[in-house]
Amino acid sequence: MSTPAPFFQEVAKGPDNVRALWVTARDGARLRIALWPGGTRGTVLLFPGRTEYVEKYGIMASELESIGLSTIAIDWRGQGLADRSLEDRATGHVGDFTDYQHDVAAMLSTAREQGLPEPYFLIAHSMGGCIGLRAVLEHLPVKAAVFTGPMWGIKISRSLRPVAWVLSWAARKVGHGYRYVPGTSPDTYVTAAMFEDNLLTTDPGMFEYMTEQLRAHPDLALGGPSLHWLYEALIETRRLARQPSPDLPCLTFLGTNERIVDTAAVHARMAMWPKGRLQMVEAGEHEVMMEGPDARRRLVEDLDRFWFGDS
Repeated sequence: MSTPAPFFQEVAKGPDNVRALWVTARDGARLRIALWPGGTRGTVLLFPGRTEYVEKYGIMASELESIGLSTIAIDWRGQGLADRSLEDRATGHVGDFTDYQHDVAAMLSTAREQGLPEPYFLIAHSMGGCIGLRAVLEHLPVKAAVFTGPMWGIKISRSLRPVAWVLSWAARKVGHGYRYVPGTSPDTYVTAAMFEDNLLTTDPGMFEYMTEQLRAHPDLALGGPSLHWLYEALIETRRLARQPSPDLPCLTFLGTNERIVDTAAVHARMAMWPKGRLQMVEAGEHEVMMEGPDARRRLVEDLDRFWFGDS
């Protein structure tokens, strides 16, 4: 059963017909889901990345509505206004990476219960791309999948990768898995970084859009990941790398200046996706959906052609 949830439309700047709901995953975690039922050609299941929240995709929901699509997005467990499991709510944490599949199931059930139009399409960003790949391998009922800067591997230097494995594993064993990954803190990247040479977007307006959201509603913010989260993410990306690609049309966008996820893992996955295509975004950073109006228009035109062709 779902109940109304808060939604901060003044910072989302998306379609006015948005609805937000509290839903409960089958393991008891309370999640927040936003629905923009604005189109009749189908519905986008939008899987956000780590640290993100549904308001961040208000503008993108407007862009998708312009090509006739409804959108549903989620606050994953441990972020946004969803349940957080640690006393320090700024820590990005999850018990097991496959727990996110409970969230996917709750999101899909909500889309159906709320009567959002089919077919369903997937857009999955960053950590959402890792969750989304697992979901489509487990037969998420989508007609096609789009990934942006997907976290199919974590960008760690070759020399530090063994350290990351050992440190994250050992921290869990001695009861310190809740601690932040070294080099991270309770501060969220968007409010801690300057626009110049930031890792997310080349557009100052969209950088300010994200910054304003967290200044207005600091409860949405999330800091660095826990060592436990890091270990779970390393395990899950390694497991996924061993899986064949699903029999599903796929389009993946990757910025040529991507500096957050492991780009080699993205190239490797797309090279073995028979119905997949990798589209490089020249000078693009991590968040291709958070670029300026012209770049977003080109992105949405690409999505329209990919999903609907000449129809």
